[in-house]
Amino acid sequence: GLMAASPPPPPSSPPSPATTITDLNEDSIGHCATNLTLRDVCNLAMSSTALKRLAYSDSVWHHLFKDRWHRELAGGSRTAAAREVYISRHNDLQQFKFSDPFVINNFQANAPKPYDHLILHRNNVFFAQGSVAGMMNFDDHQKGAEGFVHTIHKARITCMRLFSLGEQNLVVTSSCDHSIRLWGKASSLRCLRGHNGPVLSLSNELLGDDGSKVLASGGEDGTVRLWSLSSSGKRGQRALKATLHGHEKPVNLISVSGHKTSLLVTISRDSKVRVWDTTTSSSVRSSCCVGTTSVPGTPINMKCHESLLYVASDSTVTAVDLRTMQRVITAAVHQPKLYSFGIAPSKSLLCTGGDGRAMLWDIRRNQELLKPKPIAELDGHSGPVTNVHMDSYKIVTGGPDDAYVNVWEVGTGEQTNSLLCCLSGCDAMAVDGCRIITAGYCDRSGHLIYRDFNNATSPVTKLENEPPTSKFWDSQSDDNSDDD
Repeated sequence: GLMAASPPPPPSSPPSPATTITDLNEDSIGHCATNLTLRDVCNLAMSSTALKRLAYSDSVWHHLFKDRWHRELAGGSRTAAAREVYISRHNDLQQFKFSDPFVINNFQANAPKPYDHLILHRNNVFFAQGSVAGMMNFDDHQKGAEGFVHTIHKARITCMRLFSLGEQNLVVTSSCDHSIRLWGKASSLRCLRGHNGPVLSLSNELLGDDGSKVLASGGEDGTVRLWSLSSSGKRGQRALKATLHGHEKPVNLISVSGHKTSLLVTISRDSKVRVWDTTTSSSVRSSCCVGTTSVPGTPINMKCHESLLYVASDSTVTAVDLRTMQRVITAAVHQPKLYSFGIAPSKSLLCTGGDGRAMLWDIRRNQELLKPKPIAELDGHSGPVTNVHMDSYKIVTGGPDDAYVNVWEVGTGEQTNSLLCCLSGCDAMAVDGCRIITAGYCDRSGHLIYRDFNNATSPVTKLENEPPTSKFWDSQSDDNSDDD
């Protein structure tokens, strides 16, 4: 039979080049960007020059603006690129430069004691007053729920921490009643006992890698104790992994080092600093102490960043290199006495709270100076500045004798806002990004004020308490501005 004729081959044409993302025009990219997050866009910008141009395009940032703040970016983009408008608003919100935050006022009549500790985490605030601890959820509060308050200790709570264990948030409190308690949303979960006296301090983080769940505590008894939070059972004794001996005085301060999560730094009341390697753990020992030094004066607070330890004591902030245990920088000298300090390591800046004012210091610049000098004085407080929060955008300062907390730009020390806390003063505060909660105590009533600036729109035109402006020196005035 005859075979069916096969169709003639199509005329050969050159293959069409593949379309790549860089061939798309701005509108197409803008359309694609409706599925991108801010992080995606930033990653796109770092991939190549062509993609950077696309990632910076107005349509992308118009979308991101609307996605975040649920409103259109005003005035097209004739005055400035949409990306710049977005970043400017983001920075202004972080610096609390608005007069209309969302506010929740919470009054607690017949409060047992002033607020000693506050933690702000997502939509929850955790607080401690004397021997009482509690939690309030802002969403529930708006629906009329009260939150809860428990007397979970028999004596004053000395320290309070929040750790995330998997899906669960775990609050840990230490107390003068010799115990540590772990509690969650509903109730006290476990009690850890082992210290022969008041428990004074808890580590700021859990030790070791993500998998291990080891908490460190310091006591009036001079011991440092390591507790396994993952071990089951109600009996706290079983959770005690190790007792570290070496300090002769009460252990006031504890922190996990910044460069190695198995290293623990502790400071006792006599200003002795010890560093412990918690991986070399037998049950009772002092052998895992891998470094010691001391700092001048009475220790007030400490913070670790990378391999450096910053210790505030009396009127000085000293930096110690944990690899050599050498004091490497006197980062700040705040006479006659400092009460608090904060660091913004990414900007090499430090802030100290003293009497009536805070001071801003450039750590790097003070490495070369025999006598460190502040780059700005943050004036205008009444009484001691006992609360300092610092992040890469802002500094927030407050104290127990001042009704206001003040907000300052981190780089310049320029004041951006003052927020009324409580007429009697600010006992405690906690800051998380664009949100702040302050606590005061007046006429046996507790007063919490929560402010969320995320959707604020009215810029500050006048500060509520109109204090004097900060004094700011630039580097040229090093030699001729000695105000001491």
